[in-house]
Amino acid sequence: MAKPHAFTVYHVKRAQNHCWQCNNVTFWCFDEHLCNRWIHTLKELLDLQTSRPKHLLVYINPYGGKKQGEKIYEQKVAPLFSLASITTDVIVTEHANHAKDNLLEVNLDKYDGVVCVGGDGMFSEVMHGLIGRTQKDCGIDQNNPKASLVQCNIRIGIIPAGDTQPLDVSSVHRNNTFLKYCVSLLGYGFYGDVLKDSEAKRWMGPVRYDYSGFKTFLSHHYYEGTVSLLPATHTVGSPRDNKHCRTGCRICKQSKQQLEKEQRMHGKEIKGEGEWKVIKGKFLAINAANISCACPRSPKGLSPAAHLADGSADLILVRKCSRLNFLRYLVRHTNQDDQFDFAFVEVYRIKKFQFTSKHFEDGDNDGSDMQTKHFGQFCTDHPACCCIYPSSTWNCDGETLDSSTIEVKVHCQLLKLFARGIEKSNIKQRTSN
Repeated sequence: MAKPHAFTVYHVKRAQNHCWQCNNVTFWCFDEHLCNRWIHTLKELLDLQTSRPKHLLVYINPYGGKKQGEKIYEQKVAPLFSLASITTDVIVTEHANHAKDNLLEVNLDKYDGVVCVGGDGMFSEVMHGLIGRTQKDCGIDQNNPKASLVQCNIRIGIIPAGDTQPLDVSSVHRNNTFLKYCVSLLGYGFYGDVLKDSEAKRWMGPVRYDYSGFKTFLSHHYYEGTVSLLPATHTVGSPRDNKHCRTGCRICKQSKQQLEKEQRMHGKEIKGEGEWKVIKGKFLAINAANISCACPRSPKGLSPAAHLADGSADLILVRKCSRLNFLRYLVRHTNQDDQFDFAFVEVYRIKKFQFTSKHFEDGDNDGSDMQTKHFGQFCTDHPACCCIYPSSTWNCDGETLDSSTIEVKVHCQLLKLFARGIEKSNIKQRTSN
């Protein structure tokens, strides 16, 4: 009996809890010529896949997290790239902003994507470097808050990788000076204070967030200022429509089409974009969510119906209220109740917004020394309830921005990721099937 010939096809399959597992299937054939034809045909079909990367630039942060970046890459990621016939140039970062600075100079034409192995900081570096490089190559001034940024054509990979998923990015400016890009959360007040306090307690590890969160909740600071916002009239959805962003999102697709239609009609400058809404008040928190910001402790996120790529952010204003009411609001993030259903909470779907601290409006300097100069000013109408501070800190994707007065603009689908988007729940999948 002739010895059969064989070839193995490696693939991934969907497992439980939105995870994917590596798997393989071996095919046997008694005819060597037929076996080789199958192999040749399969390789040709793979080569025809235009979205399939062939050469990647990889950045590894050896110091992030538990200092396991290099080990994880060598043991988990590199073998998969080898199986997929993907070649790589690997750079192990040696200092802060190494990846960001390198992306401003490296020849990107030979790469199909950039992959980052590390934590949030590593992704932030790659994002800022890639967006900055694209604007530099196109002659766009990042410091101009009115500039229409050019979409990045090269995709970013955050292990694991998949298809193509566009992503909105918000640019943050102050006084015609570029500060940061943001893809998830801009938080002023409560979330800014939590981050700033926790940064001084990094030695505590992850528990520092619980400690700083409880401490910030008890301090109950609120901040006075003016919010100016430009509603996102192009979006199909709304923050309270309970229509979540999922793989192949119809709302993201239709919103982008509508935005492009508006831009053709009115141009890309501020003129003709719509009417700004101005809100003055005292706020415990001002949050701008580009995405839902869901996490294990907040399964729905700060804004459950926020979308990844509809060209908008959900601006959530939490006005001054009692500690009990603020606690009720925070608890709503852990259950299925409508977290916006409070008289002291307002939510808007926006494409631009500005915030000016009250003390900056009054002519005081807008800097980090403000916290020291005006420390301990108390609310006169409810002295036992809370205290007012002149300015907080912005939490920008987990990094602090000390400038309280900022200008923010959402750029529709500025980035592309190696991803499929948020998977539908099992119940919805079974229903659709």
